[in-house]
Amino acid sequence: DTTSVYPADALAKKKNVGYMRALSTEGVLSLTPTVIMAADDAGPPEVVAALKSSTVAYVTISGADNPAGTAERIRAVAASVGAAGQGEQLVAGVQKKYASLAEKRATIGKPARVLFLLSVQSGRATAGGTGTAAHEVIELAGGTNVATAFTGYKPLSDEASIGLAPDVILVMKRSQRPGQPSTEPIEKIIGAMPGLNATPAARNGRIIEVDGAALLQFGPRTADAALDLMRILHPNKQAAKGGQ
Repeated sequence: DTTSVYPADALAKKKNVGYMRALSTEGVLSLTPTVIMAADDAGPPEVVAALKSSTVAYVTISGADNPAGTAERIRAVAASVGAAGQGEQLVAGVQKKYASLAEKRATIGKPARVLFLLSVQSGRATAGGTGTAAHEVIELAGGTNVATAFTGYKPLSDEASIGLAPDVILVMKRSQRPGQPSTEPIEKIIGAMPGLNATPAARNGRIIEVDGAALLQFGPRTADAALDLMRILHPNKQAAKGGQ
């Protein structure tokens, strides 16, 4: 679907069924699949119901946004294509990376204070609170999510932004941000927002663009992406150095 951005040429070489939450029954079935694998929040509901009632096997891929959920998703995909053994090999490799990440995280003395912004446009910023993939990733990378006063993704006021006082602001790379915002540099966009511009992160130039697909989808690449984020958040920490 349109959120399938890895590998880089995925959308160019594969047929596109549109956004995963706005699927068309005819569009999916016209590809004559032998199995349909969909996230548990695929939609709309009536289309999912129609696909499930078709003659094609429909497999729901679910799992929490955490390391255990990563393993669950890998196993579900592998089982649905008859590759359970290969799936277990991949799970073992991913779990080893998460274990290594935990060891490095334990040596970080002062976690960076981090604010994740899902979108920044039209003078409004939407931040990731508790119960989000962004919160889990920040914690995995040894940081502290400053937006814990709410659950989910919610808009931030100028006053709230100042009060959160993040050391680092994370935003998704421009091509991955919802709403296709301006092509202006993210530093300029945030600089025009009084609340965010007054934060330590903005003053110190610590506004970081990250690969949202690798970090937030909790697939096989997430452990590596979290390690990269750890190195960015704590550049002077020995914990974030060395191999995987």
